[in-house]
Formats: sequence, C-alpha cells, structure tokens
Amino acid sequence: MADSKDPMIPDGEVNPYDTDYQIGQDNIVVNVGPFGLDIHNRVFAISGLAVVAFVVLTLAFQNQVEPMFSGLRGWLTTNLDWFFLSAGNIFVIICLVLTISPLGKVRLGGTLAEPDYSYLAWFSMLFAAGMGIGLMFYGVSEPLSHFSSSLGGTSVENGVRTDWAPLGAAAGDPAAARQLGMAATIYHWALHPWAIYAVLALGLALFSFNKGLPLTMRSVFYPLLGESIWGWPGHVIDILAVLATLFGLATSLGLGASQAASGLNYLFDIPLGETTQVLLVIGITGIATISVLAGLEAGVKRLSEINMILAALLLLFVIIVGPTLALVTGFFSNLVSYLEYLPALANPFGREDSNFAAGWTAFYWAWWISWSPFVGMFIARVSRGRTVREFIVSVLIVPSLACVLWMTVFGGTAIHQFVDEGYKAVAEAELPLQLFNMLDVLPMAQITSFIAIILVVVFFVTSSDSGSLVIDVISAGGKVDSPTPQRVFWCTFEGLVAIALILGGGLVALQAMAVSTGFPFTIVLLIASISVIKGLASEPRPNT
Repeated sequence: MADSKDPMIPDGEVNPYDTDYQIGQDNIVVNVGPFGLDIHNRVFAISGLAVVAFVVLTLAFQNQVEPMFSGLRGWLTTNLDWFFLSAGNIFVIICLVLTISPLGKVRLGGTLAEPDYSYLAWFSMLFAAGMGIGLMFYGVSEPLSHFSSSLGGTSVENGVRTDWAPLGAAAGDPAAARQLGMAATIYHWALHPWAIYAVLALGLALFSFNKGLPLTMRSVFYPLLGESIWGWPGHVIDILAVLATLFGLATSLGLGASQAASGLNYLFDIPLGETTQVLLVIGITGIATISVLAGLEAGVKRLSEINMILAALLLLFVIIVGPTLALVTGFFSNLVSYLEYLPALANPFGREDSNFAAGWTAFYWAWWISWSPFVGMFIARVSRGRTVREFIVSVLIVPSLACVLWMTVFGGTAIHQFVDEGYKAVAEAELPLQLFNMLDVLPMAQITSFIAIILVVVFFVTSSDSGSLVIDVISAGGKVDSPTPQRVFWCTFEGLVAIALILGGGLVALQAMAVSTGFPFTIVLLIASISVIKGLASEPRPNT
C-alpha cells in the first residue's frame, strides 16, 4: 500500500452526493465473547438463509435436482443466448466510448489521488481473483474443442449436428480450423468479459471513492433511485449481488476441484470421483479460511503474487520447450483472426451455430456476469488513484492480451501436438485432464504437472478468500472492516455450495446455477451502466 489512510476519504476535488445515510446504520452488531458480528440485517439474513436452504435441499435431494439443473441450463442458454450476447456487446461499447470521451479524465478517489498499488501488484491480484481457475481449466480444452468442431465443419449439441457456417468454412482445412478455433476461444477470454468486469468495477470505485457512498452494489444506482437505494430496492440489488457472486464462485471452485482431482490421479493414481473432489473442496476451503484470517495484505496479495510467478514460469517453459516459433507467430495471427471473426462471433441474431452461441458464449457471459460483483468489487478496492481512461485500458486491454497469450501457448501447443505430431490422447481425454496430457509429452512432465496442480489450488484459495471478502462487504452494508468471523462464514458456505453442486449434478449443475443467477444480474448491470455514466458526468476533471 502507498499509505495507511482511509481509502474512502478523497484526495483533491470530488462531487459527493448529499445523503444523510451513514455506512452501517442499518446493521446489527452482536458481540459474543471474542467473536462479533456487524451485519446488514435484511441482506445478510435473506441471502444467508437462501444459501443455507439451497445447500440443505440440494444435498437432501441429489437425484431429483440433477435433471432440474440440466434442464435449467439448457433452457436459459438456448432461449436467451441473444440477450447475453447483446449485453456483452453493450458493455464493450460503453468501455470504448468512456475511454475516448472527456469522462476518461475523471480520477477515482479525487483529482489528487495516487494509486495505492503498483502495476505489478495490481495485475497480480486482478488475474488471481479474476480468471485464474478458468484459464487453467479451459486453456487447453477450449481451443481443442473449437478446432475439432471447425475442422469437421459441424458441432454437436445433445446429439444434434449444427453448422458453423456463420463463422466461415474450415471443414477439412487444419490451418483454417486452427485460426478459427483460436479466434472463437479468444472471443470468450478477451474484450467482452473484461468489459463486464470493468463497467461494474468502475461504478463501485466511483460511487465509493468519489461520491462518499458505501462500497456495495446499491450505491451504483444512486443517480437513478436516489435515497430509495437505502430501502428495499437497494436490499434486493445487494441480495442478488450476493447470490450471483456465490454461485459464480461455486462454479469456478467446482471446475478447480475437478481439474485438481484429475491432476492428482495422473500423478499419484488417487482415485477420481466425487469423493476426491469433495475432499479437495474441504481441504482448500480450509486453506482459504486461514488466508481470510491472515487478511488482504498477508493473504490474497501474497498468494496472488506467488501464483503469478508460477504461472509466468509455466507459460515461459511451454513456450521454450514447445513449438516456439509457431507460438510466437501464432500470438499475432490469432489476434488478427480474433478481430476478423469478431463481428460474426458477437452477432446475437440469426445464428445457425447454436452449440457455440448457446452452449459456449451464453454460458460464458452469464458466468462472467455472475462473477462481476466479486471481481468488480475486488478491482475497485485496489484501483483507487487511477483515471477512468487508465483504469479501462488497464482492465480491458492488458488482461485481454495476457489471455490471448495464455490461450495461444497452451491451446496452440495442444493443437500442434494433435495435428503435427499425431498425439491423439490430448484431444481424446476428459476436459479436466487435457492440460496434464498436453504437459505429458513435454520435458519434466511430472514437475510441470505438479506446478499446474499448485496453480489450480492457489487460484482456488485466492478466489475463495477474495469472494468471501466481497460478499461480506455487501452483506455488511458496505463496511470494509467488518469482523473476520463473517468472512469465515461466507468462505465456508462457498465451499459447501460447491460441494452441493458437485454432488447434485457435477459440471452441469455448476454451470446451471451460474447461468440462472447471471441472467437477473445482467439486467441489473445494464441499468447500472446508465447510472455509472451519469455519475461520471457530474465529477470534476482536468481541462487538459
């Protein structure tokens, strides 16, 4: 940290809102011995009870809920794919407009505010909390999936073959299929998801650091709802944010558990199955709880930086021992392909490639949006002192390029092994195992696979720790220094929700809950975008 001053106190000129609301005024404070609670009575009670009820009912009726989760995911992504794709496009446009407009000069925290964290520390926390588990899980499997589909000219969803024609004909052409597969992958990991994060993070930072409002979702709606945000409209917004964050996190934790279990089976012959995944969730949730007790500086920040170093070393290793020239040139050709196919990939209407638009993109956008309160608030907390333009460019462009590099290296190496070296096992393995199959034919496979497991585990820990911090802030009425036992409660139930979903349907159940909570929160986020622009327009900014 640059200093220890209160981040909610602005430096320089700001235009705060005139409200009599005091942070925590509606909270219930309870002290029992050394333990204490400081919670927003309605938000904490309703969201907490809803989560407890979900865990109990899902564990009690595992066989009954599995088909329900499968049908729910299919219906939402198939019937609302146009809605999710349109929303994603809107968030990108908003970011681009703000970047080039005079509103880009507004500084978060006041006209004289300085950044609290260096770029290195900032990006480390951003990646560890934002997409770490997803990059590990899909870095090999998604490029391979899209490559295989485009090479065959078709995709399959529920036994029905669907045409990829809107994205160009690549059937039977490995070179074209490779470029199309990478472009389709990058589309899910570049501008669109980071734009979703950036819009919400910008709103949370602006209304907290500049407007003097609590660091919680309801504050973003003050320009539209005024003092009503302190009543039930605000309660509903915060409750939706808590539930979206929790189930979005549970999806990622479930993916991480399945991949870590596959890696342990590959290295040490530990049996695969739900039992191993549940034990992993329990163990890693325990580690996350220790990180919670250590605090932001000693916990998330330190673990994030360690993980970034390990991830960079693994990335560099694959570049050096893999098809180096193809990967280096592929980075630039993949960027070009991404921009070339972007209009077709982002088109929300008249799509024939239903498996891609509904099965992949609609799920991803709902997942990213359900994550947005978590990642957005975390980014907001560590982004004080940045101008809006610097903030958007950093959050949007730099991470997107890093994701392109990651997918190019890991996905490109796997495709090279499959096409040029005839290594079929990498494409035929189950999704959680494909990363380890790719590493298996490279030097020092045992060591790199073990490092990959550590990366998944630490990403798991930092996501759980950061998520519990964010959920606790929302359910404590915007208090950023609430008692630690509350964060322990949310950290514990993140793990329990992940366990319930693993036992109640596995990957399909995890995806279903991410989509179902992401849908209503997409509406919330679209309305919030209007409020963010109105709030920025009222802020002082330099004339130069």
